[in-house]
Amino acid sequence: MLLDGLQKVDFSTPDTLLIVDDDGINREILRAIFEPFYPIREAADGWEGLEAILEDREQLCAVLLDVAMPRMNGLELLQRLQEEGLLERLPVFLITAEASDQVIREAYRLGVMDVIMKPVVPYVVLRRVQSVVELFQARRRLGQVVESQQADLLAQAKEISTLNRGIIEALATAIEFRSEESGEHVHRIHDITRYLLLHTSMGEGLSREEIDQIALASIMHDVGKIAVPDAILNKPGRLTPEEFAIMKTHTIQGAALLGRVPQLRSHRAFHYARDIALHHHERWDGRGYPDGLKGDEITVWAQVVSLADVYDALSCKRVYKDAFPREKVVAMIRDGECGLFNPKLLEGFLAVEEDLSRLYTTKGGEIDGSKP
Repeated sequence: MLLDGLQKVDFSTPDTLLIVDDDGINREILRAIFEPFYPIREAADGWEGLEAILEDREQLCAVLLDVAMPRMNGLELLQRLQEEGLLERLPVFLITAEASDQVIREAYRLGVMDVIMKPVVPYVVLRRVQSVVELFQARRRLGQVVESQQADLLAQAKEISTLNRGIIEALATAIEFRSEESGEHVHRIHDITRYLLLHTSMGEGLSREEIDQIALASIMHDVGKIAVPDAILNKPGRLTPEEFAIMKTHTIQGAALLGRVPQLRSHRAFHYARDIALHHHERWDGRGYPDGLKGDEITVWAQVVSLADVYDALSCKRVYKDAFPREKVVAMIRDGECGLFNPKLLEGFLAVEEDLSRLYTTKGGEIDGSKP
């Protein structure tokens, strides 16, 4: 037989071939050719064929389509498949006696894979269809491999991101331990910063990803304290002017330190982290340090972390002071006892401070809505 010598292809799904022809004899001829190699499904006209394709699209590997049929002809069916975007993944072969140039041109315009003239030569039609089906199957498998690899890469990127954050948090927490803090300070700064940007007008114009990067950067705000001597960092009493001058250098030292770590320079949060470390002690009236920036010269993220840092410092016990009651903390910030803040920032802070206060009163110290 003409078909002798052809190997049956071992396909994974989809593997079913659909024959769409209103002539039962034509369907039987095509079934006899392809049935040794594929599960076969039949449709008696274009409309029935469309229903079969939409119903079984995940199982079909190819469609053999006649042109002249009742209810919906082959070209009309091709038009519908094109509109559904199915021709990118489902090869359609026009098998027809309608040999006019107009029909062939229209079929190719619509996206048919091949036009095969009747009467068909079994070996030829099988070879032409099978070759294309194999190509589509290989492309599908390659797409699945690429998709799997992309998923693996995304998982690895997430793992690396988690590791990077862990390293950053460990570094920042180590600084807090030097100043006899519990290490929770950096986590609270992260949550307060993120909450203020998400729930007040200070976050306008920032994407969710940018806010997350700023919150991550905020935990490195005091990294420069690693350069401050313990005697000054942990002094229980008031600092002398000379000691305070040394303490203030932690902003410059922090920015310099972050700039010297190549892995941090390539991190998306680096731009925010360096600016926050350098400028989180600037004040709205220009009386902060180290650069005496004033008003909108201070970036939004540095302003927000500045307020978050003051709020947390007042709310918690430190080596040089006890924690203040919540009412006194709010009053001190509102009345400018800790330096002036952007009125817009202050207004937003006062509007959500009740939510922020839960960091200090709830188990685990987490604000509702502060974490994804």
